[in-house]
Amino acid sequence: MSGQLPVFPEIDPDDVSSNPSGNRTFGEVAARRLSRRDALLGGTAAAAAGFLAAAGAGTASAATATAAAPAAAPARHGGGGRGLLGFAPVPTSTDDALTVPDGYVAQVLIPWGTPVRPSGPAWRPDAGNTADEQAQQVGMNHDGMHYFPLGRGSEGSRRGLLVLNHEYIDQELLFPDGPAEMTPEKVAKALAAHGVSVVEIERRGDTWRVAESRRARRITGSTPVTFSGPVRADHPALRADGPPLGTLNNCSNGWTPWGTYLTCEENWNNYFGTTDPDWEPTASQARYGVSRGGGGFRWHLADPRFDLAANPNEINRFGWVVEIDPENPRAKPVKRTALGRVKHEGCTVTESRGRIVAYTGDDQDGDYIYKFVGQGNWRVQRALGRSPLDHGTLYAARFDDDGTGTWLPLEHGRGPLTRSNGWADQADVLLRTREAADAVGATRMDRPEWISVNPDNQDVYCTLTNGSGWGSAVSPRTPNPYGHIVRWTEHRRDNAATTFEWDLFLLAGDPAHDPETTLDARDVFGSPDGLAFDADGRLWIQTDVSNSTQNLPERGHENIGNNQMLAADPRTGEIRRFLTGPRGAEISGITFTPDRRTMFVNVQHPGEATAAWGAPGPDDPRAVSNWPDFAPDGRPRSATVAVRRRDGGVIGA
Repeated sequence: MSGQLPVFPEIDPDDVSSNPSGNRTFGEVAARRLSRRDALLGGTAAAAAGFLAAAGAGTASAATATAAAPAAAPARHGGGGRGLLGFAPVPTSTDDALTVPDGYVAQVLIPWGTPVRPSGPAWRPDAGNTADEQAQQVGMNHDGMHYFPLGRGSEGSRRGLLVLNHEYIDQELLFPDGPAEMTPEKVAKALAAHGVSVVEIERRGDTWRVAESRRARRITGSTPVTFSGPVRADHPALRADGPPLGTLNNCSNGWTPWGTYLTCEENWNNYFGTTDPDWEPTASQARYGVSRGGGGFRWHLADPRFDLAANPNEINRFGWVVEIDPENPRAKPVKRTALGRVKHEGCTVTESRGRIVAYTGDDQDGDYIYKFVGQGNWRVQRALGRSPLDHGTLYAARFDDDGTGTWLPLEHGRGPLTRSNGWADQADVLLRTREAADAVGATRMDRPEWISVNPDNQDVYCTLTNGSGWGSAVSPRTPNPYGHIVRWTEHRRDNAATTFEWDLFLLAGDPAHDPETTLDARDVFGSPDGLAFDADGRLWIQTDVSNSTQNLPERGHENIGNNQMLAADPRTGEIRRFLTGPRGAEISGITFTPDRRTMFVNVQHPGEATAAWGAPGPDDPRAVSNWPDFAPDGRPRSATVAVRRRDGGVIGA
């Protein structure tokens, strides 16, 4: 490509690959794919255009549509017309504020520290709440979430359970004195700020509020859990000191047609470490980024549960998709091991002729996209007392040069996954899912994150936030600091199929720095992360530009501003910015009431350390942001925001 992209900083651990395999990279595949398109379409810029002309095509295959189509039009800025997007776009922003379009209002609903029951312990602005109190309050750093309606018809859009993840904690803000000294109480509070919150909410007039509820509860890093599927709780690799407890680094999510919530464990390796000078990671541990220092949390100094040398198997209890029954506070969370052990970004569930299909991305530079296909009709499975998530086949994706792809089965005894090659059984395959995907030849990707399925035609979309490029033109850029979105169509539009056709949907970026980006200058954005279709077919895109990059001219992000959420119309290529967040924050998590007249969005880690604005600390927790309270003696808080139209209409229409 022409032009020089800004250098991509290797700050976020997700941006540092732990994949030593020689598997094909998506960059290599995309570069060849685009070179073939160049010959047909007559130009690199046309081939790399943001939206494909065939993005909303009904039954035409991706490969056929690409070959036959004229040069794809760039993504178009919002204007008139009869598309799906009926709001006036907001401009980029560097303000410490949350901005929504004219005609909309945003209500801060449940910030970190809100008691999950109104009768619970109140939030202390000095972060002085104890571990026990935090375990009764909404956790820190909100991420994926889902709204489960309570009641039928319109009642379900006025009252429901909001279930949300808490990805990680900022120890500078969680403790009054910061993380300088690690103590058992601090570890306990950190564990209590992780996990999942189940909160009952109700709308009175135009205002949402937390309701007193027997269902309300916290699932934390200390909650008793169980395992199911091929890796049982008594498996030798899971035998550690004490019973299985907790879920950690809960990033994105999913939900099932039988009404349960799926929370996904992502960067769990960061919480483990050791001071033992003789400890070295095994090859399998290194493949998952396990290291002596971990992510710098230093919990192992105060709690031997997280000491890699003293309690080596505890770490194997993490890296799973966890199923939670929001209606039953007595039910243990269940880690569904048939879905594999990776750094799950999310778990998007759809159906194919009665079978469950679950997509997940492994959010690290150079890792893979996976799909689980259930065995038989899920209703029959449940009637027999079996979980549909325990029985089926896990696949890893291979993207080929000609726009086709194959789902490679990760099944013991098939291909290279045999005893003679060192694979003991299916449990071994799932405990070492990354290595199994290496072995079968999956395609390395640029941080595959959220996945969403278009309700109009079952096409599948995946955000690839950013990446190193692997020495080749990753999608087709090297490096790839802005990220992109890939789209594929399963064979015969059957999501359980083992082959698919793919193409690029959108290249994010700023045309002032990247001439290959065809976004309108008013619609620039970087690092797409959260992704969700609504029932009308609008594609909502949320961004997570790293705080080491956000707003910096030297990183090519001065025009992009704070993180944001946009909406796209896949049929027309139109895109509009819907929301901008406060300083230091990521926009993550999205769900709707059934009537689609309230949208819930999460604002994660406002006020976190940034290269542009500085860093918070015990002496000045408000150095970067003071959103949403703006209290003179407070601190920034992650929060769920309820967005509504002032006229009560459908969001986005």
